[in-house]
Amino acid sequence: MADLTHFDGEGRAHMVDVSGKEVTSRIAVAEGVVRMSAETLALVTSGTAKKGDVLGVARLAGIMGAKQTASLIPLCHPLPITKVAIELTPDETLPGVRIEATVKTTGQTGVEMEALTAVNVAALTIYDMLKAAQKDMEITDIRLRLKDGGKSGRYEA
Repeated sequence: MADLTHFDGEGRAHMVDVSGKEVTSRIAVAEGVVRMSAETLALVTSGTAKKGDVLGVARLAGIMGAKQTASLIPLCHPLPITKVAIELTPDETLPGVRIEATVKTTGQTGVEMEALTAVNVAALTIYDMLKAAQKDMEITDIRLRLKDGGKSGRYEA
């Protein structure tokens, strides 16, 4: 197993020193799903959810989540994010909403955590906006699908 970089020689948590790393273009794509009943999905697609535009609010929440990652995850570096894109796709075959977050930066460390945070915050927002209609929705399948840039190169799930 590779050494865990968030621990020092004595096993104490610390923020990794990335000052010696090369500045490169970096991208990460994460995805997830909110499963719900067909009836609840119809509220989303018809725009009749009581709290308003579910997908529009979730998109903004995902963007905000990506930007706040360093405030939420203790050992994440604050990064100059250059792009956050959130795609929310209603899918009747689930039924539910598929979420994809793409985050980019040019820096010394990657944006995987920002993409994963964006998906989680968007999913939680969808749940919050629809919980009056359905409490047993499921937030599932959240994962990093792609990362590129930096010393470790490209990863694709």
